[in-house]
Amino acid sequence: MPTKSVAQLSGAHLRAHRTIFQHPISHNLNWREVHELLRAIATVAEEPNGNLTVRRNGQTLVLEPTRTKDVASPEMVMRLRHFLEKSELPEPGQGAETLHWLVVIDHQSAELYRSTLSGAVPDNLLPHEPDKFFRHAHNSRDFSRGQDKPDPNSFFGPIAAALEAPGPILMFGTGTGTGSEMEQFADWLKVNRPGIAARVIGCLTVDSHHMTENELLAKARDHLAGTRGNPE
Repeated sequence: MPTKSVAQLSGAHLRAHRTIFQHPISHNLNWREVHELLRAIATVAEEPNGNLTVRRNGQTLVLEPTRTKDVASPEMVMRLRHFLEKSELPEPGQGAETLHWLVVIDHQSAELYRSTLSGAVPDNLLPHEPDKFFRHAHNSRDFSRGQDKPDPNSFFGPIAAALEAPGPILMFGTGTGTGSEMEQFADWLKVNRPGIAARVIGCLTVDSHHMTENELLAKARDHLAGTRGNPE
């Protein structure tokens, strides 16, 4: 039977999908909502032993029943995440050229989009103490931090780890200079992850707080189209 794509999700189904991809891993992922999400986007069969066999676009996932109302196991959350990633097909007429990373970052969070297609859902990464990160940095190129400047590795490190998968990277951020976590992250990559830094094809300052997800994705597509048309 046909399966829904992420772009078609809304309401509780979309909320459950986003919670699965939240970082750090959420401990409030409701099992009933996960079950309903899977039934909405895949074929789900309950086996005699109580296990659920989930099939979607050639991928299969077997889940053991949970005894609590929430999905308490990080391992199960990661299995769900990998299944959803592998079973998501590109929209008709779209190919590998759409698999660009879009990173939207500020001092409170980073949102990582694996595709710039309309309706793409980001992986959300949060610093341990969002309100304390990078507000007092005096030099975006100086990564030695005092007591009021937490080690950027605890925020930037997980973002870089997620970006290990191949593909060009476009970054959006707010502010400029020392007030821009995007610029600080770009500089951190050059020092700590030069291979990933080499894949960054653009850093744009945008008013992301007043843009919808689809507006951000459309701006990314426009920029990428202009980049392809102007290779210089």
